[in-house]
Amino acid sequence: METLETIIDIKNLTKDYALGKTTVHALRGMDFKVAKGDLVSVMGPSGSGKTTLLNVIGCIDIATTGQVKISGQDISKLSERQITDLRLHHLGFIFQTFNLIPVLTATENVEFPLLLQKKFSHKEIRIRAEKFLDDVGLTPYRHHRPAELSGGQRQRVAIARALVTNPDIVLADEPTANLDSVTGAAILDIMKSMNEKQKTTFIFSTHDKNVTRYAKRVVHLIDGVLDLEAKD
Repeated sequence: METLETIIDIKNLTKDYALGKTTVHALRGMDFKVAKGDLVSVMGPSGSGKTTLLNVIGCIDIATTGQVKISGQDISKLSERQITDLRLHHLGFIFQTFNLIPVLTATENVEFPLLLQKKFSHKEIRIRAEKFLDDVGLTPYRHHRPAELSGGQRQRVAIARALVTNPDIVLADEPTANLDSVTGAAILDIMKSMNEKQKTTFIFSTHDKNVTRYAKRVVHLIDGVLDLEAKD
C-alpha cells in the first residue's frame, strides 16, 4: 500500500484573540494532517475557526501555541524572507474578500504573483494569465478593473490568481460563496482537474455541500475543535 507524503502536519494548535477584555479561543488544541495531493473540505458554522485555520496554515496569522509544518518545515522557525518565499512559490490563496489590487486590470491582477516570482518572461506571464482568465470564463472582462466587475467576477479573478502559479497548496476560504451554481461547479471542476493531474493539495473552508462532493475528505470544525464524529 502506498504511503502518502504528509504536506501539512499540525500538532496541538491553538489560536487566541483578545476582544476587549475577553479572550476568544478560535482554535483549541488541534491535531490535523493533510497528505500531498489531498482535497479536503473543512465544514463548520460561522465562528467555528475555519478561516483562522487557513490563515495560520497560510502564514497570514501566527499560532498562539502548537506546531504547523508545511513540507516538513516548522513555519514558526522560518525567517520573514523564508515565509515570503513559501507564500509566493508554494501557496495559493482564495480569500472571501478577494484582496485584488484596485488599480490593476483583471489580467494584471492575475499576472502579479508571476511577476513577483521572476521565473517567466513578460510574454509567458501574459499568456499564462490570459489562459487562466479564460478557464474561469473572464476573457471578455480581462481589461476591467475590480470596481468594474461584479462580486462573482472578482471572485473568479481571485481564483485565477491563486491557481496561476501552480502552487503546491491552495487554501480556499468559501471559494464558491459569490458564485452562481453553474460557475461554482465550473471552478470546482478546474480545481479538481489540477488536483488530479498535478497533485495540487486543496483545503476548502465552506458551508456549501456542493463543495464537499468534490472533496476526497471532509472534516468538521466545531468551536475551534475538529469533530471527527460528525457526519456529512
